[in-house]
Amino acid sequence: GVAEILAGMKSELKGTIVFLFQPAEEGAPEGEEGGAALMIKEGVLDDPKVDVAFGLHISSQTPVGTVTFKPEGMLAAADMLKIKVKGVQAHGSAPWAGIDPIVVSAQIINGLQTIVSRQLDLTQAGATLTVATIHGGVRNNIIPEEVEMTGTLRTLDNTMQEEMHRRIKRTAENIAESMGATAEVEIIRGYPVTYNSPELTDWAKPVMERVAGKDKAVVIKAVTGAEDFSFFSQKVPGFFFFVGGMPLDADPTKVPSHHTPDFFIDESGMITGLRAMLNLTVDYMNSPMKSTSTGMKK
Repeated sequence: GVAEILAGMKSELKGTIVFLFQPAEEGAPEGEEGGAALMIKEGVLDDPKVDVAFGLHISSQTPVGTVTFKPEGMLAAADMLKIKVKGVQAHGSAPWAGIDPIVVSAQIINGLQTIVSRQLDLTQAGATLTVATIHGGVRNNIIPEEVEMTGTLRTLDNTMQEEMHRRIKRTAENIAESMGATAEVEIIRGYPVTYNSPELTDWAKPVMERVAGKDKAVVIKAVTGAEDFSFFSQKVPGFFFFVGGMPLDADPTKVPSHHTPDFFIDESGMITGLRAMLNLTVDYMNSPMKSTSTGMKK
């Protein structure tokens, strides 16, 4: 809809618009590239040169007609965590004859949770660390040689992300060593922080208020989900926002979330998204902000 309307007024526009439809936005198959990272690699921001990027996402838990956003870190960086603990296999009846990687893994999991709760200054930036899978052993009476855990790390700024990486590695390796085992830690970087340029967000706020109304253009807290748009906002100043799709009579604590079989939105909310994108684009092209955008902090 936005593309069709802007194409119809092409002769009136003071600039060039690039419409980005991201393939594999939710992630490419393992071992393949996709989404914004691949598009950037192939030059999508270079010809024509892109000065700023606007992005939106529907939200099933935000009321129809409402738009939400925040400056700086809006969505978290998402990294995948793999820890392989190696012990010494033994019979379950004689645990002293081996080194139990399951017990070691349990201690590592507990230790990892103290990083966020006891070691980090969460007044500076938030973080979450979740161990989601743990696999080891093949029989009830055999202590296995190896256990593998996987999980996800979410951080809201780059400094916190690097500090978490360092502490995860140190915690897992040192606990394993103290129990006679070893731990191999692999952290696979996923999406970076979705960062909204403060200058661009300040400029966009009155535009959003005009589109949705002052009471429905809401500055929110950071969201610990992650977003592919983050790769664009690493390269150029970006402004990303959510558009409400929850029916007005629905209870936000009970509506199905995204990525569930019961996911549902009131599609009339997309009209608000369309109007927001149109107004952001046209207003930006006619704004003094346009001439200073390339110097904005990213």
